[in-house]
Amino acid sequence: MSTTAPRLRRSLRLWDLVFMGIIIVQPTAPMPLFGVVHQEARGHVVTTVMIAMVAMLFTAISYGRMAAAYPSAGSAYTYVGSELHPALGYLTGWSMLLDYVLNPLICTVWSSKAAMNILPWIPYPAWAIFFALLFTGLNLRNIKATARTNEALAAGMMAVVVWMLAATVRFMNSLPSLDAGVFLRPFYDPNTFSVGAVSTGTSLAVLTYIGFDAISTLSEEVENPRRNILLGTVITCLLTGLLAAVEVYAGQLVWPFGETLPDIDTAYVHIAGRAGGLWLFHAVNLTLLVATIGSGSGAQLAGARLLYGMGRDNALPRRIFGAIDARSGVPRNNVLITGGIALVGAFLLSYQRGAELLNFGAFIGFMGVNLSALTRYWIRGDRRRLSHLLPPLFGFLICLYIWLSLPLPSKIGGFAWLLLGLGYGAWTTGGFRRDRVRFEAPPE
Repeated sequence: MSTTAPRLRRSLRLWDLVFMGIIIVQPTAPMPLFGVVHQEARGHVVTTVMIAMVAMLFTAISYGRMAAAYPSAGSAYTYVGSELHPALGYLTGWSMLLDYVLNPLICTVWSSKAAMNILPWIPYPAWAIFFALLFTGLNLRNIKATARTNEALAAGMMAVVVWMLAATVRFMNSLPSLDAGVFLRPFYDPNTFSVGAVSTGTSLAVLTYIGFDAISTLSEEVENPRRNILLGTVITCLLTGLLAAVEVYAGQLVWPFGETLPDIDTAYVHIAGRAGGLWLFHAVNLTLLVATIGSGSGAQLAGARLLYGMGRDNALPRRIFGAIDARSGVPRNNVLITGGIALVGAFLLSYQRGAELLNFGAFIGFMGVNLSALTRYWIRGDRRRLSHLLPPLFGFLICLYIWLSLPLPSKIGGFAWLLLGLGYGAWTTGGFRRDRVRFEAPPE
């Protein structure tokens, strides 16, 4: 009789990863942000999205390279702990929990409020319970079933995006003769362009890509992870950026800068209504709700894997966090824990505050991964190339700038979370002197 403990199953192919990454990030990711970026960047939404894509591609390359070196479910936690110091890896993992655990929380909040716009007679608490249970139920299934669900969600959302683009073409054709400048102004309008405004807009547009790193947490469930994690991460980031640029370009054509938007937060829904009428208005509204469900479910999937990596390495109690359900092959305890946090947090945190805390943890992880890649491939590497220096260096500096630009309340809350994790880690390891954390390399 075998006594081998259950492990995560390698069943995902490259395009399974890409579909998962696109769903977690959301094919409609720039739509909720459109109004705010449109206002802050003074109409240069396409420009900010493209600049942000270049910035996040640097970090995506670092993630892919580190996943090739450490094909582990721990992701940034494992990379930093193995390359820099176990204590720094632990703190990185603890920080990233804010990203992965708060993402399903804020998705529960947003989905509940969006659903109330459709069925207002059902109260918020009922919707919050429903969506927290939905995310948890989706992630208690085996990983292959989750991949199939993501492919169906991606197809449905892309159909609505294509509808929006077709409506935009029809809308533009219905207008009187237009000069070429109309089609170039979304990229550059000399009357409104400002470096400061575009920089501010870019710091917001980066949110379009938050979640691409979740692919690396699936390293132990991927066929040929040393190749596919790098390709999957970069392809996801690139496709997200190109799709986002097309979406916001269409939005800017339909609603040029200078015209007052009815509502900043739901601006893109109103743009869809102008381009395609009431049916498209409701279709985009519903699609954003479905996209948020996919994003919240995917973030919970990744958060459960991060907790599993930390539990298996004994950074968190192994019996609870390092266990795999033998039947489904998923870390069931972690799925239930993250689902419980999403449910309770939906009654305690606002969407905005949760999103700010999420970014605090996410960018600590991004900086850590870039430093790990710089250390492994440039500082300690046998063959030093500019390609080993520039992506992680630029990625670190850009992420540091964005992290320092976060609002003060999010910094206070984030540092409080860090101090809590530091205290727990110091208490369980005798001031980080005992070798409690062991970074395991799973078999391929």
